[in-house]
Amino acid sequence: MDFQITDAAQKQIEKLIKDEGQDSFFRISINAGGCSGFEYHFIFDDCKTEDDIVFNKGNIQVVIDEVSLSLLKDGILDYTQDLFSAKFTIINPNAATGCGCGNSFSI
Repeated sequence: MDFQITDAAQKQIEKLIKDEGQDSFFRISINAGGCSGFEYHFIFDDCKTEDDIVFNKGNIQVVIDEVSLSLLKDGILDYTQDLFSAKFTIINPNAATGCGCGNSFSI
């Protein structure tokens, strides 16, 4: 399965890991919930499981479990920043609808 990481997301993850001063990776998972049915969840983690798929870009690793990746197939992790907010976003071609804030979606 394919999943991409933009340069902006890579740079922000590198910055956050450096600021934390630890060796960790960025984990993306999908949880049931949110206003649209499924919710994106982003954390820094240091434990991998057997069903994790690792995506490398530069000096960073983005890890997604198999079930979550099936809902993110051909998606893109991006980082956006404007006058009002700064956040990681997922461009998810599998989402039929999404909420206004971009944190949840339905299939």
